[in-house]
Amino acid sequence: MTETPKNRDVRGLNARKTALALLRAVLENGRPLDDALAGNPHMAKLDPRDRAFARLLLVTVLRRLGQIDAAIDHCLDRPIRAKDVMLRHILRLGAAQLLFLETPPHAAVSTSLDLAKGPRLAGQRGLLNAVLRRLSREGAALVAGQDAARLNTPDWLWDSWCTAYGEATARAIAEAQQGEPPLDLSCKGDAAVWAEKLGAGLLPGGSLRLPAGQGDVTRLAGYAEGAWWVQDAAAALPARLLGPLSSEGVKGKQVIDLCAAPGGKTAQLAAAGAEVIAVERSVERLQRLQENLDRLQLGAALVEADAASWQPPAPADAVLLDAPCSATGTLRRHPDIAWLKDRAQVDALTAAQDRLLAHAVGMVKPGGLLIYAVCSLQPEEGPQRIHALLSSDDRVERLPLAPSDLPGFEDCVTPEGDLRSLPCHLSDQGGLDGFYACRLRRK
Repeated sequence: MTETPKNRDVRGLNARKTALALLRAVLENGRPLDDALAGNPHMAKLDPRDRAFARLLLVTVLRRLGQIDAAIDHCLDRPIRAKDVMLRHILRLGAAQLLFLETPPHAAVSTSLDLAKGPRLAGQRGLLNAVLRRLSREGAALVAGQDAARLNTPDWLWDSWCTAYGEATARAIAEAQQGEPPLDLSCKGDAAVWAEKLGAGLLPGGSLRLPAGQGDVTRLAGYAEGAWWVQDAAAALPARLLGPLSSEGVKGKQVIDLCAAPGGKTAQLAAAGAEVIAVERSVERLQRLQENLDRLQLGAALVEADAASWQPPAPADAVLLDAPCSATGTLRRHPDIAWLKDRAQVDALTAAQDRLLAHAVGMVKPGGLLIYAVCSLQPEEGPQRIHALLSSDDRVERLPLAPSDLPGFEDCVTPEGDLRSLPCHLSDQGGLDGFYACRLRRK
């Protein structure tokens, strides 16, 4: 069928309808972004271009939610009622297009009005039209005058980061979280060879970095033959605390990877010659881990179990615990977290982290290593958990890192000898996810 302007309008409207449904799933129902995307039946029916636009529109609203709501409120004579949440969502989608996506005003306004058809919104189309047309005229000036870092960071996160890192670093973290992250890959073989084949940058530690917006990664060279896997450069660091992965550091040693999915660390260890036992309680996540190992032609023993109660056949040379956490270090990839999590949820997670840590200590043979890691920026989930463990369990001791242990990431080594990466680290090369990791030794 020949594409006409009318067909293009319908296609674009379907992408926006899908983005609206996804936004409601996240902000009204508290569904994580990735789950909402995977569970929406309409996404698969969109063509690749519209599917990409729907995702971009959704992610832009979540990344810039504070700025968008402030701009909308500036254009209102009275606040939007709580029960008119659908109106608020449609305004958010329209504002994101006008303020950040450079969508032509007529397209952003007309498709937003189309989303508002129906008896529930019939009386609000005039307000919707007025606000969006005002934003099309005044939006650039409004955005220029906004404090983006502060507006897009909920109070509970801002206060926590200021207390932990100081306001200047908190601002740098918030600013780094606003952009689409690059695509990082870990290689099974010679990273330099694949950097050249893919036209990628080579980061310290061997991660490959490609610009954001690569689209379907399965189409990239090397995917089908299992040459690499997707893994943020910071997520690749905790496994390196066990020793150099490119030499004899873990070769032939038994390493237990607790809470192993999605499997990047399992793949790192297996590729380095370790005998890996990967423990994961989610059947679906364990299946995806196995599929990825099959593609990479790597082997590991996979165990479906709760890491807080599972017992290994015998103590291992090393245990890597990447504990469930608030994931506030990954807002570049998961901007929904800022609006779905709160301080109370962080507090609840710390109890689970303590149980996992205490149980993991017993899995390590004397002289062996335990690595605790979280992709969280919250001190409660990182150094405070290690302090609590060392205060209550004399079976382990901290084995501090020296900056020379992580060449190229020296700024990520704390005075205590732990790993702490921040989104603003390596800012001239695209930044990092936020991670904390501590190396412990069983006495």
